[in-house]
Amino acid sequence: MRILVTGAAGFLGSHLSDRLIAEGHEVIGMDNLITGDVRNIAHLAGNRRFKFIHHDVTEYIFIDGSLDGILHFASPASPIDYLQIPIQTLKVGALGTHKALGLAKAKKSRFLLASTSEVYGDPTVHPQPETYWGNVNPVGPRGCYDEAKRFAEAMTIAYRNFHGVDTRIVRIFNTYGPRMRPNDGRIVPSLINQAIRQEPLTVFGDGQQTRSFCYVSDLIEGIYRLFLSDIPDPVNIGNPHEMSVMEFAETIHELTGAVSTIIHKPLPVDDPKQRRPDITVAKTRLGWEPKVPLREGLDSTIAYFRERAR
Repeated sequence: MRILVTGAAGFLGSHLSDRLIAEGHEVIGMDNLITGDVRNIAHLAGNRRFKFIHHDVTEYIFIDGSLDGILHFASPASPIDYLQIPIQTLKVGALGTHKALGLAKAKKSRFLLASTSEVYGDPTVHPQPETYWGNVNPVGPRGCYDEAKRFAEAMTIAYRNFHGVDTRIVRIFNTYGPRMRPNDGRIVPSLINQAIRQEPLTVFGDGQQTRSFCYVSDLIEGIYRLFLSDIPDPVNIGNPHEMSVMEFAETIHELTGAVSTIIHKPLPVDDPKQRRPDITVAKTRLGWEPKVPLREGLDSTIAYFRERAR
């Protein structure tokens, strides 16, 4: 297939491009590099199955020739980004998704939207199934990202129902692995880099809030299966193994051999108290569930950040 990946220079977009190329597909990668990094796709330079286009997807997207699929991964994805570029975050979720769906309609190509567990907000249902509508504060500091993704889902469903576009929606839960930005503010790179620099490891609140961490190769496998499936409705892809943020920080502390302490800072506004996916749909309809143990995934991620720090 000939496939467009928006956000191709990002953490997930670059791994997804690798997987598609490995499966024999031709990939057109698109990114405006606001949060993406060309180093993530530098190894694809000269690959005859990969072409990169520097472009902002909130503007008209032109692709010459046919397209079999569009995987829309363009979006800032960390709390630091929401605070620094909230309008761009809203625009890529709204205008960018509209432009990408318009291209899918014109090319008669399958469209997969990268949505997020953030559509559930600070959930009152636990674990979170796809049928849960969420508990989101639209005017809080996370609202620009949460509502951008919720709008993107609504737009995707509208194009499916009104224009007959063949659509898929993946709701991505906490994912980690090589190629994350060291300073993007999310828990995995933040704690690992603090540990590597022998700085105090920062835990917000009392650390009893929970998260579930999925290694990137597992996530990409689930997304690829969803793309090839016939499931038009949202599907959770993530690791259902839940642990407290404090437990996670202690694991990072142990694996890195850090000698620094763990300190606590005030909990950010609207920070979710619990986050764990119900992956029943993915297990029963895609035959997917995560395989990589946390410590194994963290070892490779720590090695990546150690190399970046040199």
